[in-house]
Amino acid sequence: MQPLLKWLLVLAVVVLGWLWWRQQRVPRQRPPTAPPTGPAAPQPMVRCRHCGLHLPAGDAVRGRLGPYCSDEHRRLAEG
Repeated sequence: MQPLLKWLLVLAVVVLGWLWWRQQRVPRQRPPTAPPTGPAAPQPMVRCRHCGLHLPAGDAVRGRLGPYCSDEHRRLAEG
């Protein structure tokens, strides 16, 4: 066999092997992306009975007389 023909045959085998390998491998899948979420729903606001601060009702401290922004303000206002 001529040297040039031998190298062309080796190159053809390598290229065909690479193409076969590339076709057989599993394509990478991107991780699923979460759908975009809109802004959070508005929460009802309450006013601290001691200092007048407005805060979400879920964050307020409940006292006998109403909502407060902290335990300290509840203690100061209710004794």
